[in-house]
Amino acid sequence: MVSRAESAAATRRALLDSAAELLDEGGPDAVTLRDVAARAGVSRGAPYGHFADKDSLLAAVATEGWEHLGNEIAAQQGSPADRLRGALAALVTIGRSHPHRYRQMFGPPVGEEPGTMIRACCRSQEELLAIVSELVDERDVHRYGGLLFTGVSGIIAAELSGHFATGTWHTSADELVDTLVRIIADEQLPTSATGPDA
Repeated sequence: MVSRAESAAATRRALLDSAAELLDEGGPDAVTLRDVAARAGVSRGAPYGHFADKDSLLAAVATEGWEHLGNEIAAQQGSPADRLRGALAALVTIGRSHPHRYRQMFGPPVGEEPGTMIRACCRSQEELLAIVSELVDERDVHRYGGLLFTGVSGIIAAELSGHFATGTWHTSADELVDTLVRIIADEQLPTSATGPDA
């Protein structure tokens, strides 16, 4: 016999899956609590038992996206360079496969508990920094980790906006990501400034 807690967990899971599917199909405007409930096969009022509003539901979807990314980064194997390449590829894959979900993840935290999304995001970033720490000096970890994270985010945004399809840049998102990895992995890094005479 299914317990009340198990039933509630199953309903929440179905709501999150349905919301993610609707988001992927049509963006945030396609996600309504009524449509989410219908797709999940639950009553119209069921979403309100788990989420205060649409923003809270979308925030939960974004949080799961960050949690999945964190797990993907942590699961990378091989040399530090291989793991870095795999970690960044996981981020690119989310952007390509789930562009609306990706934008939701990188938007400002919303919903009832924005701290939940922030913690999931920070965990993914910390997993990335752990890999970077194996490739650069300790004093450079956050600087180059930030360069990688924001650089790849910008690359994905450019690809999703169609900039690489114009023919202007004569490159691709994959080539740019690989270039970033090689810069870090091959230690082609500028020396850290340590003072006015550095």
